[in-house]
Amino acid sequence: MHPDPQPTPDEPLLVVVYADDAIAVVDKPSGLLSCPGRDPSLWDSVQGRVPRVFPAATGSILAHRLDQPTSGLMVVGLSPAIHRALRLQFEARTVQKDYEAVLVGDVVGDAGTIELPFRLDVDNRPHQIYDLVHGKVGITTWRVVERFETPAGPRTRVVFEPLTGRTHQLRVHSAHPLGLGCPIAGDNLYGDPTTAPRLLLHARTLSFHHPVSGEPLTFVASTPF
Repeated sequence: MHPDPQPTPDEPLLVVVYADDAIAVVDKPSGLLSCPGRDPSLWDSVQGRVPRVFPAATGSILAHRLDQPTSGLMVVGLSPAIHRALRLQFEARTVQKDYEAVLVGDVVGDAGTIELPFRLDVDNRPHQIYDLVHGKVGITTWRVVERFETPAGPRTRVVFEPLTGRTHQLRVHSAHPLGLGCPIAGDNLYGDPTTAPRLLLHARTLSFHHPVSGEPLTFVASTPF
């Protein structure tokens, strides 16, 4: 039997930014899975909660995913046909999105583009590793929006725009020496999890075309850190 999450009154099942008969855009909190894990104890997720908020929703629902510790905007299709139409937009790379993050350290430069090939480390899942031969290239543009000091040292606030959608792309591009060389604060895979109470990575904006009307839509979720 699946566990039944019981959020507190000030913590709804889903923060719904927009909804109609075809789609819903939600602001996923850090710590919530996008889709269920294989273990029954990992059932609680955006995919698991959507039908409880939208009882007519059927099918796979998720057009894309966010890492469990990442917060921010996700669009879901409320029927199989809409799900497929959204997935086609993501596969064609016509969806635009950006992320805000706080990095540990003082990033060199003010803006740029990162292109790094990486792949799954099969001996240390789900960790991704740089691999010039067998890796798939991830491309990210970035710009600095703030530099500040903390008692633990310098921090840099950046905005990322991923042009590809590789697993852990922004986390790898931040931390790797051939990227920015400054891991995202709170990253338990590529940095030091004690540098923040959570992974400081947030999916801030999301732009796509409505799968029924074709209308261009843009959504923004304020960064919670």
